[in-house]
Amino acid sequence: MCGAPDQTAELPPGTDLNKHTVLAGKVVSGGEPAAGAFVRLLDGTGEFTAEVVASASGDYRFFAGPGDWTVRALHRSGSGEAAVAAGGPGLYQTEITIG
Repeated sequence: MCGAPDQTAELPPGTDLNKHTVLAGKVVSGGEPAAGAFVRLLDGTGEFTAEVVASASGDYRFFAGPGDWTVRALHRSGSGEAAVAAGGPGLYQTEITIG
């Protein structure tokens, strides 16, 4: 079983966006949530950092550090990715379209 917490649109209690850098969003395919997509976080050099499974509503979330990131989603209907530039603490939301 994956050790990652349930993926929801709401941030966990105690999350301080003045201190934490959170990369979050939704994975969609054909305009619908891509439930069960594997969402991978890659650092600025393309190295694998973490993975979560998107929720039934396509939501994903990573706690990361400031920097340049790639979020890649893999689903039975295809794959997609998005670049995220996290300049510091805060919430960085990105939608990933599977194509």
